[in-house]
Amino acid sequence: MAPQTEEKPAGSEGIPAESTYDVIILGSGIAGSVTGAILAKHGARVLLVDATTHPRFAVGESMTPQLVEWIHILAERHDLPELKSLASVKQSTRDIAPTFGTKAHFGFMKHEVGKEPDPREATQLALPKIFHQNSHMFRQDSDSFMFHVAVKYGCVGKQGWRASDVDFDDDGVTVTGRSGAPGAEPEAFRAQYVVDASGFRSPLAQKFDLRDRPARFKHHSRSMFTHYVGVKRFDDVSGHPKELRPPADWHTGTMHHLIERGWFWIIPFDNHKDSRNPLCSVGLTMDERTYPKPKDLTPEQEFALFLDKYPAVKRQFDGASKVREWVSTDRLQYSSKQTIGDRWCLMSHAAGFLDPLFSRGLSNTLEVVDALTSRLLEAFKDGDYSAERFEYVERLEQGLLQYNDEIVNSSFIAFSHFRLWNAVFRVWGSFITPGTMRLTRARLKHFKDKDQRHFRELEQNDHPGLWWPQSDKFKIILETTSETCEKYEAGALTGDEAADIIFKLLDDSPIVNPVFGWKDEEKRFIYPSVATMGRFLYWASVQAPPEMNSVGREFLLGIVKAGSKVRKLL
Repeated sequence: MAPQTEEKPAGSEGIPAESTYDVIILGSGIAGSVTGAILAKHGARVLLVDATTHPRFAVGESMTPQLVEWIHILAERHDLPELKSLASVKQSTRDIAPTFGTKAHFGFMKHEVGKEPDPREATQLALPKIFHQNSHMFRQDSDSFMFHVAVKYGCVGKQGWRASDVDFDDDGVTVTGRSGAPGAEPEAFRAQYVVDASGFRSPLAQKFDLRDRPARFKHHSRSMFTHYVGVKRFDDVSGHPKELRPPADWHTGTMHHLIERGWFWIIPFDNHKDSRNPLCSVGLTMDERTYPKPKDLTPEQEFALFLDKYPAVKRQFDGASKVREWVSTDRLQYSSKQTIGDRWCLMSHAAGFLDPLFSRGLSNTLEVVDALTSRLLEAFKDGDYSAERFEYVERLEQGLLQYNDEIVNSSFIAFSHFRLWNAVFRVWGSFITPGTMRLTRARLKHFKDKDQRHFRELEQNDHPGLWWPQSDKFKIILETTSETCEKYEAGALTGDEAADIIFKLLDDSPIVNPVFGWKDEEKRFIYPSVATMGRFLYWASVQAPPEMNSVGREFLLGIVKAGSKVRKLL
């Protein structure tokens, strides 16, 4: 239970007790609302403010196995069952609305200007069903749902209220702002801590001049995006023979159309029988140095020019219509010199952003939520809100961005050469399963004995932010891949030479899973069936090196014990 302040702290003169909180959260998207719900569930007084209102348009709709596990971890760690409504398309359809799509795979098809795509230049990773059924999250419904969950648990919500200033003193923080209503007077609220989950236009980043100028990342891209109706299935317009198509239909997952230093995304919400949502999320992300933003074209006109270059993608849009205006950005990448201070945190997208490729955004966000809330709950007990207590959160946020930069920059470089892309695809995909298993293992151990230690142990690693952070070998593979792709970009290696280096790196590595086909260049479609997962778990538990061996054994043991406990409960 968080302490309740009876007297006004220093610096809060004129602020009534009813305007005093333990935490003020700026931004009521998923980051802010989940954080608020967790803290309020534990008894904290939380003010959750946002300059806009729900429901509202947002992108970042494609889920990952790691995201699903973080949802389950936070739900179980903090006894927040409503959060599990986001964990699968089945649960979201049942508990929120029939507006979510299903996500069976990550699919990638290479395109060249003026040509039909070669079906042999495609890759696909189907998601193992053991990690639950991922979804295409319809954000206006998911975000609104979680905001109302936060209010249900006790957060005070103020929508349409914009913070104009944040002032710190030795005893707390004062946030001043006003609602958007005509003639609204300024209001001030007081708290012990402020979480800035507002995104790019972070008030704290502006106040403390925290942004790197320019962003420190190697990767460059800008983007345009909207929602459409009437987008055709790529399976129906590709013209590719059945024997060259992947096991999972393109329409059942997130479709990435790869072009020179860029990619289109197609994220349908109507791709399963229970959906009642005709919309499809559409976007185009490309290197702004290769494709400078035109001054004399609207985003819609520019998008149409890109479609004219890629005939198979254009066929998907025959007869389709946008349902809202396009959003067009300048360079997407931004970073911060510092994300944690005394009594404040820049959370996730307020701290920085890289690129939507590989759908890392929400998974990164909930990992940061986990690290921050566990420390805030301790701070409520002893009143220590110093930056030192939250130092791991800083390392985690910076690491998540750094390692994502390595793989995304490598990918954009590799899009122009299929063999090189095929190699980079394997570096990314081959470590998703062990990275997810370590999370599942901790959750299953907690399910057995309810000991929070299992979650704290997830933070005991040398490489926070790496999607398998205990593995030095994986870090070396990722960094070598990045260096190799940059040499190809600089002309020091041909595409085939660079691809050969990475394929050999994967083939020689004892920690790369050979069961799925990651070491077989010819196996472009990775489709882990139940039988394949069984063979993988045997390899991981018995034949793999120790760092994988322990994960595999304990993961398998956790499944067995959790199943036994469930049977007893039944």
